[in-house]
Amino acid sequence: MSYFFQLVVSGIVVGSIYALSALGFVLIYKSSRVLNIAHGQIIAAGAFITYAFTVFVGVPIILSFFISLVLTFFLAMSVERIFLRRLIGEPIISVIMVTIGLMSILDGLIYLTPFGTENFSFPEFLPKTPISIGGVSISWTQLVGVIITFVLIGGFSWFFKKSTVGISMRAVSDDQLASMSIGISVPRVFGLAWATAGLSAAAAGSIIGNITGLNFDTLHAFGIIVFPVVILGGLDSIAGAIVAGIIMGLIQQFAAGYLDGNWGLNGTADVMPYIILLIILLFKPHGLFGIHEIERV
Repeated sequence: MSYFFQLVVSGIVVGSIYALSALGFVLIYKSSRVLNIAHGQIIAAGAFITYAFTVFVGVPIILSFFISLVLTFFLAMSVERIFLRRLIGEPIISVIMVTIGLMSILDGLIYLTPFGTENFSFPEFLPKTPISIGGVSISWTQLVGVIITFVLIGGFSWFFKKSTVGISMRAVSDDQLASMSIGISVPRVFGLAWATAGLSAAAAGSIIGNITGLNFDTLHAFGIIVFPVVILGGLDSIAGAIVAGIIMGLIQQFAAGYLDGNWGLNGTADVMPYIILLIILLFKPHGLFGIHEIERV
């Protein structure tokens, strides 16, 4: 039974990071109906910025984390301002193709640096001895990562429900023309959505890097892995991203714990998210919490 609960704990750790990563997808789609294919590269950029300030500049890792959030916030805002704002009103496929181009450009830029070809690890700053309760253990790095993740998710949830800017972003996602008619700047909301998505991506990347180590292929792959999470929860649902992230993390850990290595199966944990994606698309294409809109023509 302790093995089962160990998988549950591991699933919550992984799932919470999935949820934080998926928030970036949801924020951008919720405001502009655009999928940011370059999200994984922004996750990697946030992790490497934290590492660079910690190791090369000598800044304490906590301060480096917040510096990374700020820089990635403005990086994502700049990407929206320079490349995407000109495409407001254009077909959605055009905007998606631009994000694919950005993905390739960021891939190339990162591969030109040592970060693209080597593995790195953050300096140890937490106790190495894991916390054990009833035969279930969790490392300090995982525990701190989960706490930070849930604090950030709670902050984002409050921001969108209570703050004026958050309510404006929700209004734009529902009806852009009506929002413009009451004085809301739609381009400004788009920029803030991208910037906030960049901030959440940087936080996720830094937490992932601390838990698994810094590897570019692993980090930017998160941008693709969380796509089934977003589909499962619903592309326009923040609550759905949180719930689906936990569900997907648990499914992956149970698959790795009970299926991998048994009955000649290997790699099921990697394949399982996409199997879930196909099932959801077949039976509930709008996800668990997505809004099913009917348009009259």
